[in-house]
Formats: sequence, structure tokens, C-alpha cells
Amino acid sequence: MNQRAAEVAIRPLGSVGAGDLATAGGKAANLGELIGIGMPVPDGFVITTDAYRRLAESAAELTPQPSGSPAGLQNAWAGAVIPDDLRTEIVDAYRSSGGGRVAVRSSATAEDLPGAAFAGQQDTYLDIDGDEALLDAVRRCWASLWTERAIAYRDRLGIAPDDVTIAVVVQQMAPASVAGVMFTADPVSGERDRVIIDAAPGLGEAVVSGLVTPDHYRLGTDGTVLEHRSGERGTVVGAATTAAADGELLPAELRRLAELGGRVAAHYRRPMDIEWAIVRAASADHHTVDAGSGGRAGDVRLLQARPMTGLPSEPVELTPLQRRTNQVVLDYLPIRPYPLDLTTWTQRGVAKMLADLAASIGIRLDLADAFVETDGVVSSFRPVDPHPTAATLRAPVSLARRIRRYHADAWRQDPRYRRFRRQLDDLGRRPASGLSWQGLLQRVEDALAAAQLITDLRVDYMPSAGAGMGRLLLISAVLGRRRQFDDLLTGAQTITTVINRRLSELAGAARATPDLMRHAEQLSGAELYTAVQHDSACGPFVAELEDFLADYGSRETDSLLVVSSPTWGDAPHRLLDLIMMLARTEDHASNLPDGVDHDRSTTSVQGLLGHPLLRSAFARHRVRRAVEAARAGVVVREDTHFELMRPAPLLRQALIEIGERMADAGVLAAAGDVWHLRLEEIRQLGAPEDAGAEQVATTRAAVEQRKAIRAGYGAAPLVNVIAPEPVGDALLVGSPASAGQVTGPVRIVRGPDDFGALRSGEVLVCPNTNPSWTPLFQRAIAVVADTGGAGSHAAIVAREYGIPAVMGTRNGTSRLTDGQRVTVDGDHGQVR
Repeated sequence: MNQRAAEVAIRPLGSVGAGDLATAGGKAANLGELIGIGMPVPDGFVITTDAYRRLAESAAELTPQPSGSPAGLQNAWAGAVIPDDLRTEIVDAYRSSGGGRVAVRSSATAEDLPGAAFAGQQDTYLDIDGDEALLDAVRRCWASLWTERAIAYRDRLGIAPDDVTIAVVVQQMAPASVAGVMFTADPVSGERDRVIIDAAPGLGEAVVSGLVTPDHYRLGTDGTVLEHRSGERGTVVGAATTAAADGELLPAELRRLAELGGRVAAHYRRPMDIEWAIVRAASADHHTVDAGSGGRAGDVRLLQARPMTGLPSEPVELTPLQRRTNQVVLDYLPIRPYPLDLTTWTQRGVAKMLADLAASIGIRLDLADAFVETDGVVSSFRPVDPHPTAATLRAPVSLARRIRRYHADAWRQDPRYRRFRRQLDDLGRRPASGLSWQGLLQRVEDALAAAQLITDLRVDYMPSAGAGMGRLLLISAVLGRRRQFDDLLTGAQTITTVINRRLSELAGAARATPDLMRHAEQLSGAELYTAVQHDSACGPFVAELEDFLADYGSRETDSLLVVSSPTWGDAPHRLLDLIMMLARTEDHASNLPDGVDHDRSTTSVQGLLGHPLLRSAFARHRVRRAVEAARAGVVVREDTHFELMRPAPLLRQALIEIGERMADAGVLAAAGDVWHLRLEEIRQLGAPEDAGAEQVATTRAAVEQRKAIRAGYGAAPLVNVIAPEPVGDALLVGSPASAGQVTGPVRIVRGPDDFGALRSGEVLVCPNTNPSWTPLFQRAIAVVADTGGAGSHAAIVAREYGIPAVMGTRNGTSRLTDGQRVTVDGDHGQVR
């Protein structure tokens, strides 16, 4: 953009485009872009941000003040006196464009961008007629930049007040017979080969604002109607008086909308949210489409276009093999990895472990390309297919060798494990804040190298673990006790069971601390943790809590795939909330006090050993050894998972320190922006204090673009797996993961911050779980998860606790509601 353009207060709408965001705002830039590719957009002009700035600079009351209120600033703009020269320019542009009725639309510089749609945040005024009415509407558009809702929206996106200004679009009114919105992808399912249209008679504001329940059309990209649902029409706003003004779209109109939507999406290279109107009046200026047998169609006008936000990734249907081989990754993807997550822990930690495990049996499992990136941001996960290699033929020999050499019950005596603990101790003794820049980068490599030691141990000891569990499964099946297999494993003493016991003890200590219980009646989260820290009466409890964190603070809170999320040690208030949830359970002390149901475990073993076929002491001894070996396998599986996460806090601390130094040097606007960079970009930048102006500008621009794109995905899941369609009276269908049937009320728990909401006797419905969720299984009567399968963490723990579980429902957290009474059928994988 040249300097002259920046000084122009009025510009024709067709003269602006994507490169004029700073002067025209998002809405106008997008409309000008559409005009440039030949889209039917009503003509008009833009009152640029230069006009807004000129007015703001002329009066102190029009700029944000530290002690000022949003309402005061909004009122000041609504009553602002427009200078004569600017007033004349606006009125002349209005009259030159034909005058008459116009639409006056706000166009903020952070609006209608990927991740910042600003839908409904700034104002639009329709059917404005006359000079004074136009000027008043322009002032109100300027004022809408400072409404409480717009300020709160910008705060959520991290957009500072000084980083946004506003332009105003003035367009000829389209005398719409019918109008609405069109999505060039299905906003619910994520299907990119679908066009979704909502339509109602009159102006589209009724649809956008929710004043009416519109007609709903689901189309193919060629305009073929796949589904049509009639709406319930309320007040018709500004409907043209024609025979076809009832909102029903004609076939040719649907085809035309789908065609235009496809062209717009192709131009922007992403799914789009488009507002449109159809003018059926005989005097329409634009070419009239032949409707064929459907009658004479009206002219389509496009009124707005912006990238779709919160759109799920394209749905994928997994083969049984893909479900099994991608299971671990699918279980732990409720969180979209940041670029820095992806290039450190995600790809070189957990994904590397999975790839090495597959390679150990001759299978190539390439996870490097599994995470699909769009403009540097992870947009979706592409399930990978395992590929056998020549080494696959040698896998049985390799497995047999490792089973003989590496016994599951001896993995902690392996020299590599001792070396791993020494490395962690060495890293822990040197705080990240005391390292040089090169030392910080080396800390990243050292933490990842420590994780590799645990990966190597898993590669060598998991065959023995699997063999032990497989042997016991075979014995159980031969003896007709297959259904008791999970009960036989419950006696395994893993780190998770130790953690559960310690949590129970902490819950008991909390109940025995009246001041803590009193604080918890009024506070939660960080506020509760702070209050407890400063209350001397809670000192003994705090000391126990600190001891627990010293031992187990590395446990992840959200996902083992990312380090951007805090651990228990990083966010102790989350752990305290979990403890208080347990403390409020009156019967908690008698409910699995150490995380293991000893009655189930002992009874199942005694029942197996008492089988009529096990008459000899030798046979019973062999079976008992098989139980012990299988339990040792469970310990290897669970405990190596915990150990793998131990280096993660050290890595996270180094990355946070890197971000703080880059922010201190002015390379980043905020330390947290570092997560939007890739590790190789940080390395290429060099020491932040030596970065040049061009490097800083490039880095900041990349960060801002990625922040916006990431925000555009919202809470949409990274993996959108097609789930089986419910049959009969089933609400959901998934994978049967833990046997049994139980009926109770639903409780949606989306993450650690919701742990305290779960009550005893409720059905836990969640996106997925990880080991930090295990205490919730003491309260829940059943588990329903959006992702996962029979081998997922939630399924394993549910079987150990003896509660029904259904995994992989895909949309249980959105289909079900808190308090809804359902029956969970873990035998058939249904929720009714």
C-alpha cells in the first residue's frame, strides 16, 4: 500500500483488496477482493481508517483512556462532530454513487480474517436514506468499535486497543426477496464437498441475528439438494413484495449460490462463510438466471465473505488397521499442537517412540507427515498406514530374543534407566534461567535425548510385557475365564495406583483441615491454591502437597503429546481442585483407597487357581507365575509412560525461558508467542539480542498470522473420525471397551478444569482421558469418550475399575447434555 492511499478518506469499493486491510478493514477488503474476481457485489465506497484516525486525533475524548469506560468512549464516538471537509467528502461520495437507500457496514482492521471473524461484534445499518441519516450511521459504526462485546472479543483474541481501527462500507441496498448465509463446507461435520445454506424472506439480518428459524439446505458442490428442512418464519424484515417472497429458493438459485460459493472458496483457498441476497424484482440490474422448470430465478448478490471459523477438520473413516495403529495418537489429540510443540515433543518425543516401537518389528510408521500444516499451523491429522519392510520377516526372531533377554519385571535395573535418572538430576540442578542462549538450545536437545532412553527401554521390554499378558489371556480363555482377565490384572502395582493412594491420603488430609475445607467452599482454582499457601493453618497439608508434587509433578494435565500445556507441577491449582473433589466424596476412604480393588483382584486369582483342571501344585504355581508376569507387563506399560513424561517439564521450562528472552529483546511481543514458532526458526534467528529489524518484523508477522489461523480453528477437533450411525434407540455408537450396562445421569467433563463438577454415580462423558484423569473413575459409574478404542487409557482403566465404557463415539460431548439420563452398554458399544 502506498503513502497516498493511506491519506485518502474515501475510496471506491472496487479499488480495495486483500492488500488494503490497514485502510479498508477486513469486510471492505474482502468485498473489494470479490469485485476483483468478478463476483456480483453491490457497488459502493469505503470511508477508510484514515478518516477515523483524523477524527480520533482531533479530540482526546475519542481515544481510549486508562481511567475511561467503554460506554463513555462509545457515546463520544456516537455524538462526534465530523469535520466539514470530511463530511463533504462522505456526502459527495454518497450522491455520486446514486444516493438513495444504502447499507452502512463496519469494517474493522482485525475483522473477517482467519481466526477473527468478529461476527456480530461491529454494527451494520440497513435501509439508510439521506445525508444526515448516513452520517449518523457512520458515527454509530465508528462507535461500535468500543462496545463492551467488541472489546471483550478483542481481549479474548489478544488484540490490543491500539492495534485495531475501523473503516465503514457504504453500499447500495439490495432489495432482497430472500437472503441468508452460505457455508462452503459443512460447519458441523467438516465435509468440504458440501454447501450449507440458510435462507429466509427479506433481508439476511433476520438469519444472521437468529430472529427466524430459516429454511436449511444441504447441497452438493454442484447445487444438488441433498437435504431440505423448512424453517419457522417469524417477522419478515424488508421483504420485497413479489409472488416468490416466501423464502423458498428455486433450483437455479441454489445452483448459482453453490457455483459462486465454490469460486469464492477457490480464490481464498479455504472454506468461506458468505452472506448473500437474491433480488427477484423485474428491474434487477444483474443478469437473470434461467431457472428451467423451477421458474424465473432472481439475481444473486454477495454481501460479505469471510473465512469459516471453528470448522472441524475433514472427516475421515478409519480402517480397523488404522484405528489400531493410530490409537495412541488419536487418544491424545484433543489439543492442537503448536508449531513449537510439533517440532520438539510431539514429533521427537511421543511420535518418535511410536515409530521406534513399530520399527522394532520391521514396520515403517511414518508420523512425520501425519500432522498436516496450513501456513505453519497444524490443521489436521492424517492417519498413517503401517508399511511392512524386509525386516518384518525377521521380527519373530527379534521379538523372541528380546523376550528372553529383557524380562518385564527387571526394567528398572537396566543401566539405561539409571543413566536416565542421572541425566534428569543433572538437568534439574541447572535452572533454565541461568543458561546461556546456546545452553538453552542444548537443554532442548538434552531433554529429548533423555526421553529417547525411555523409548529404547520400551522397545526392549514391551515384548516381554506383551508376552506375559498374552500368555495369561490364553490361559484364561482355555480355562473358560476370559471375562475375568481384566480382574486378574487389577493387582498390578503401577505408579498410577501409587499416585491414587497418595491422592486419597491427601484428600483425607484435606478433610482433616477445617480451614482448607472452608476456603474450598468459596474458592477454586488458582485463588484456592493461593489462599491455602498463605494460611498457616493449612501448613501441614501444603507440605504434603509439595512432597507429592516433588515425586509426581511431571504428570501431564491435558495431553502427553504437547509441552505447551502445564503439568501438575506447573499448575498445582489443578491438582488441588482434583484433591478437593475427592475430599468432598464422603465414602472416598472406602472406595478403592489405593487405586486397586483388592477384592476383585484376590477373588479372580483364587477363582482361577481353583479351576478343576489345575489339580497339581505345579500347575497352580505356573498359573500364578503367569498372573505375576502379566501384572509386570502392566507395570512396564504404565510406568514407562510416566517416566517418558519426566523430561517434559524440563523441556517446557527451557522453551518458556527462550520465549521470555525473545520478548525481552523485542523479537516477540509476548513470551507466549514463542509457541507459534518452529524450533528450526528459533535456531536460525540466533541470539535474540543480535536480531536485526528485518528478522524481528518477519518473526512477528509469522507469529501474528499463525495466531489468527489457529484462533480460526477454535475448539474444532484436530481429528474428525466418522463414527458409526446410531441404530434403534441408541443415541451414540462407539467401540465396546469395558463390559457391563449401567444407567445414570450424564456429566460432561472437557478437561481438568471441569474435574470438580463430576459427582458420584454420574456417567463421565469426555473427549478423551489420560492418566491424570484416573481418580475420576472412582466416582463415575461409566465412561463415554469421543475418541479411543479398547486399547486406550480410558478403556484400560475402566476395565480395571469394573465400570462400562464406550470409546470412539466422536460426538458424545456435543450430543449429550449434563443431567441427561442414559444407559451405557459397554458390551455392545452403545449409549441409549
